[in-house]
Amino acid sequence: MTAATLAAPDVAAAPSAPAPPASSGSSGPSASTASFGSFVADAAASGQLVVQPRMGFGDPRRMRAGLERTKAAVATTVGTLTIDSYTRVGDHAAARDALAEGTPLNGYPIATHSAELTRGLLAGVFDAGFPVQVRHGSSRPEAIVRALAAAGLDATEGGPVSYCLPYGRTPLAESVENWARCCELLASLVQAPRVAHVESFGGCMLGQLCPPGLLVAISLLEGLFFVRHGIRSVSLSYAQQTDPAQDAEAVRALRRLAAEFLPPEVDRHVVLYTYMGVFPHTERGATRLLEASARLAVTSGAQRLIVKTAAEAHRIPTVLENVRALETAAATAALTGPAREAAHPADSEVYREARAFVEAVLELGDDLGKALRTAFARGVLDVPYCLHPDNAGRSRSFVDAGGRLRWSETGAMPVSPHRAPGGRAPASARAMTSDGLLAALGRVAAQYDGPPAPGSGSGARTGSRPARTPA
Repeated sequence: MTAATLAAPDVAAAPSAPAPPASSGSSGPSASTASFGSFVADAAASGQLVVQPRMGFGDPRRMRAGLERTKAAVATTVGTLTIDSYTRVGDHAAARDALAEGTPLNGYPIATHSAELTRGLLAGVFDAGFPVQVRHGSSRPEAIVRALAAAGLDATEGGPVSYCLPYGRTPLAESVENWARCCELLASLVQAPRVAHVESFGGCMLGQLCPPGLLVAISLLEGLFFVRHGIRSVSLSYAQQTDPAQDAEAVRALRRLAAEFLPPEVDRHVVLYTYMGVFPHTERGATRLLEASARLAVTSGAQRLIVKTAAEAHRIPTVLENVRALETAAATAALTGPAREAAHPADSEVYREARAFVEAVLELGDDLGKALRTAFARGVLDVPYCLHPDNAGRSRSFVDAGGRLRWSETGAMPVSPHRAPGGRAPASARAMTSDGLLAALGRVAAQYDGPPAPGSGSGARTGSRPARTPA
């Protein structure tokens, strides 16, 4: 399939249509294409923050056009193939039926479209200067892994915990087995000189109201799990939460723990997600929040940022809205100087909590998959407000008066609930009501939709963006 065959002049308005037959003349991506992890490392070495959208279309024409416009953005970008819901749960028959009927899908059905079609979609777009990651949300990713490798790709994301507990009722034991097999499969299918890359989604559990210590710990533990199953390039995630200072502690803690626990030969970087909870309803508020996440990424040492757009509170964003978000984040990052870090940083509250979780899990046995299952069964790891049957459900969190996420109840976890001076639980931590939960969930949106702080400005202008980092 040729690039011209797949082109779509107007992405936002382009109708879904069947793809034309694949051309036998397209060879698809080259085996010499730079790996995902090495691209991010090279960008970081040159002082560039890599920015990335969430983007997926069932129609290959729209998907290719989305990748082309992401690549052309005035920013250092990587592409995304976000997978549709049918493929995520393994219902490939439903995905095939939707394609046959012309029913729009909410992502790219990579396991249903042929490898030749996907290679044609990527030809001339995916290259050493523009890696592409497959994002999916599946606790059963084998078909997705086989399809992405057959298409010449090397990067995906998820994890045995982070793509199990929040997304359904798949038993954790089954998800652990699935992810162990798929990591080993991906490592075997990606051919040198490229290196298979897996990103942990562990730092984004439920999007909000999970104190950072647990997010950092799960992300690191999933990264260790990937490495023990053959993956030599990983990224560790963290989602922006309610307090900038606490978020900076979390990203730095994640970087420090990665250096302490991951083998030194493993390629690694930290990816930050723009806030994943209730998003501001005004364009000004959404832009301010996006800019804040870009500044956080730079000053805390994250090397990649997953952006959100001003349309998030209302609908699925268009490609052009995604591009604007990428360019806004890149411009903000370019105007933000990295913070100087102490040679021997003090142990922050987030670091101490995260390390306690990690050590408690590693003490449960050398088999990390079994240790993770045991940790959740005993409540050593316990995600607040998560309804999965394998989650103990005894932990609770709250947002304190200063905006920090803290524990009000910890069950059997190796950390203590927060106590105010005098040893009493703060009033905001007691008996979370439905009104209190809604207020906590909407706190960030209300903060950014409100009037800007005096002298804060609106952030970066869109005319001063960094040039793309050469491969």
